[in-house]
Amino acid sequence: MIILLFRLLLLIAIAFIIYTAYKFIVNPRRKLELARDKKQFYFHDNKENTKENFLMTLKGHVFEGEKYLGTTEDSFEVINISVSVHNPERLQGLDREDLYFMEKEILIRYPYASIEWKYPMNRLIIQPLKNHDEKKPHSFE
Repeated sequence: MIILLFRLLLLIAIAFIIYTAYKFIVNPRRKLELARDKKQFYFHDNKENTKENFLMTLKGHVFEGEKYLGTTEDSFEVINISVSVHNPERLQGLDREDLYFMEKEILIRYPYASIEWKYPMNRLIIQPLKNHDEKKPHSFE
């Protein structure tokens, strides 16, 4: 009787370990952290829950998008998204094309949305392209 009970408890423990390992492997937050460490793009979102913000990573930076629900001509959709960055002091290496890429990826998922970039990314979008001829380094000759 005791051996049977021990075997049952051992079987339950093994099943629990397998279940925990599976949940760890398929965890989207872990996938986000892994993509951030590898400096790859990853988009984590629960599209059914408009109150839950989405997270995305690109070039080792993590961005958070806050979704706002509104009406279109036919239905209720996410019509406004406000994107901010975690650790804005580490944005070195990110350029305007990266923001356009992320904007395109957001619009694929939320086609009715207008995107508002929070500081400091909005400075890169708003700032006009400067003429490189105007800002040549001074020559000391």
